[in-house]
Order: sequence, then C-alpha cells, then structure tokens
Amino acid sequence: MPRLTRRALLAGLAAAFASPAKAARSPPALGAIRWDAWYAPGSIPTEAMVRSLSPPEFRHRAPFFAEVPPGAAPLRFPAASQAAMDREIALASGAGLDFWAFVTYPPGSGLTEAFRLYRASTLRPRPRFCLITEARRLRPEGGPLHEHPPLLADPDYQGTADGRPIYLIGFLSEALIAGWGGIAPLRAALDAFRRRVRTAGAANPCLVLMTPDIGQARRWAPTLGFDALSAYAWQDGARQAPYAALARLAERGWSRQAALGMPVIPTAMSGWDRRPRVANPVPWEDLQRPGLGADRHYAAPRPAELTAHLRRAVAFAATQPLRLALAYAWNEHDEGGWLQPTQPDDRSRLRALRAALCRPQPAEACLRLPAPGP
Repeated sequence: MPRLTRRALLAGLAAAFASPAKAARSPPALGAIRWDAWYAPGSIPTEAMVRSLSPPEFRHRAPFFAEVPPGAAPLRFPAASQAAMDREIALASGAGLDFWAFVTYPPGSGLTEAFRLYRASTLRPRPRFCLITEARRLRPEGGPLHEHPPLLADPDYQGTADGRPIYLIGFLSEALIAGWGGIAPLRAALDAFRRRVRTAGAANPCLVLMTPDIGQARRWAPTLGFDALSAYAWQDGARQAPYAALARLAERGWSRQAALGMPVIPTAMSGWDRRPRVANPVPWEDLQRPGLGADRHYAAPRPAELTAHLRRAVAFAATQPLRLALAYAWNEHDEGGWLQPTQPDDRSRLRALRAALCRPQPAEACLRLPAPGP
C-alpha cells in the first residue's frame, strides 16, 4: 500500500470538511472565439485567406483541413461539410473546450457556413455556443438585435453561472454611437433586445462589452446598460516581442477591467502575429498597406507558455461572478491566434489547452483525428 504523505493527508481532510455546495461547484467554463472565413471557396473572405496563408513561410498556419499542393501553387480550402465540422467538434470536445463564441454575420454569408453546420450536428457532447456581434452590424430595425433572440433560448447556448445567456458586442466606436443619434437610442435598442430574448423564452441576457480600451469601458458600459466586460483580443503593437509580453499584457488588462467594478470575462491570447495579412492585405482592411507594420508581432507561444496563460485565465474567471473565460481564438490563423490543429497535423496548441483545463475527459480526440466522413 503506498505511503500517505502529510500533504495528501491534509488535502484529504480539507476535502472531507469542505461544504457540499463548494465541493460541487463546477469549474469556470472556457470558450474560444471562432471567425469562420475558411469554409466558402470563391467567397471574398476565403479567397483572402488563400492569399494570406499560401506563401511558404505561412503555410504551416493553415487549418488541418486545408489542401496544400506541392510547389508554389496556392492553398485550397474545401467547401464546408458536416463531416469536417463534426471532426472539429470532436477535437474541441476531446480537449475539454466548453463553448465556441461565433462571430456573427448576415444569413447566407459564407462566414455563417460553419455555424450552420455546427447547429446541424448530432454529436453529443459538444462545445456549447454563444454569439459575438460587431457593433457596426447592429440596426434599429432588423439585423442581429431582431434575428438573434431565439438563438439565446437554445438549450445549447452558453450562459453565466446563474443561467443568463451571454451576448457579446465588440468594436464599438464614437462614430457608431453618433450614427445611432447618441447613447440614448442605442441603449433603447439594447433594452428592446433584452425584452425579445425574454419573450423567446430565455433569461435576461448578460450583455458583454468587448473592448481592450479601459476608457471606452468606463464611458460606455454603464450608460449603455452592459452587464460585463471582455475583449476580443489584447495587443499593443509591440515590435517582435516575446509571447510572455503578450500574456502579461492580457493579464494586466483583465485586472484593469475588474478594477472598474464590473464582472469580467477574461480573454486569453493564443498569439498575435498578423504578418500574413500585412504581406497580403485583406479587402476589408482599407488602411493596411503591404509590408506596413511587419515588425509588429509577438513570438508564437511554446506549449507550456500557452498552458500557463490559459490556466491563469481560468483561475481569474474563478474569482468573477460569471465564471467564464475566453480564448483568442479557435481559428484566427492569419492573425496568429489559434487552438485548432494546423498543417500538417499539429495538435500542440490543442494539447496545451487540454493540459490547462485538466478535465477528466478522454484524450483520444486530441491524439488522432476522427475518421473522415463521406
């Protein structure tokens, strides 16, 4: 019989005398942001990704399902399929990821194909989901504030610790607020959205303002009625900085947000390196010029560094009432932030995620891809 150490004895006694409520409390949920530009061949976003990641120095970043021809021929991203999405679900679930935060787009956009297939999947368990909406897409009539309420009532929708569905809004600006006619009309639209969500059968939604700008958070979150703060990403334009600097920047950001007195969903960074987009600008970034800012990036994380940073995000979330954390990102491959396996079959970031969560789930899905479907 193994010898019982003093540390193990004390741990056992502490567990025995812990309150049932505390012992039963589940750990914070960790989600990953999804930006799904990879699934609609011929569309503007997917073709932009082809141009960004086809150069030899960037091909290793491409998602595992990309087709990489020999020589200098460009990458190919196959049309989205249920089998491919089901493999993604299995990988994320096997790594212990709790939910995906899908960036939303209008119905029919190629950027919605992954979400459509996710919703059509019959796999259980699977990551839950929530929605991120860019502020520029909000409209007084129609648009996300009118289309999304039924989704927040879905049983698979991610909620807070007390069961409120989270709805994240990012990239707000003074110009956008002015376009609404000021704070009051936008606040009224968000209040009406809350009513629609409740009418759809969900609890009062937890509205989350995503901004790394502390001044914006201080000015807008209370007056617009937001319930919590987060950020889509953290970065400060550092020049060829180590990953540790990026992790520190994000972690300071969580603390600065919390100091404003609002609940925080901390966003951990799996990287930030936009050199593919700098070399081959995407059509929707009007100000980017080829090569401009090529030195402004962070080194890719080593697996142990990523694990440690993700663990700190989950630990921070445990101090917050919402008990939620985010990772940037599942698949922002051309911006340097990904957890999804990459070419040719690199699972190192997915394994780092699993190591950070330490969840009692089988790891088979992290070790090999499920068999391809038809």
